[in-house]
Amino acid sequence: MEHADGERRTGAEGLGAAERGILALEGRGFSGPGAKERAIREELDLSPVRYYQLLNALLDDPRALAHDPVTVNRLRRVRETRRGERQ
Repeated sequence: MEHADGERRTGAEGLGAAERGILALEGRGFSGPGAKERAIREELDLSPVRYYQLLNALLDDPRALAHDPVTVNRLRRVRETRRGERQ
């Protein structure tokens, strides 16, 4: 996966810093409207749209599942529930 600046960066687990940052941010709770979007911009230097594109791709990445199975499985369930509601 590409980092925000277009470079590929991988850590010991195969996920780059950006991917690990996205999963870490998803593991946090946010209070108030706009808090998560502000964190996305300030901490990851991504637009919310790009963040959710990268997050969605991460949910299908086995490296992400190995890195943080609790978060990835929770988000996969949420995604599947929303897909079911749209049909």
